[in-house]
Amino acid sequence: MPVESDEAIRDILELQRIAVIGCSSTPGKAAHDVPMYLLEHGYDVIPVNPSADEIFDRPATDSLSDVDVDADIDVVCVFRPSDEVSGIVDEALAREDVDVVWTQLGIGDDEAASRAEDAGKTVVQDRCMKAEHRRLVA
Repeated sequence: MPVESDEAIRDILELQRIAVIGCSSTPGKAAHDVPMYLLEHGYDVIPVNPSADEIFDRPATDSLSDVDVDADIDVVCVFRPSDEVSGIVDEALAREDVDVVWTQLGIGDDEAASRAEDAGKTVVQDRCMKAEHRRLVA
């Protein structure tokens, strides 16, 4: 079952390194503004977007699989359509460093979430990291 409690969300928000799948270089888009907010609040954001070389003056990788295996990703934050979540979860499961898969508002895949949980990952679906940070931490 995906994480629901405020205490569990707070614990996740204490993690620091976040790979943002679908991170955007376009201000005004949630996939840009949310990771920018996270950067401004001390998180280490790793942008993942095959259409960009750099976002927030940080190198962008084409996929989660392309992020250095030594990066020690804590959270995979997903800004992609729900029908792409399953493949992203597969990539997250192929890595030993990912602890949490978080899908943003309006995004979810219950079957993929169950697979991630069965593999020992924590899952948050259909919630905004920025909104949850503002509500529980800031």
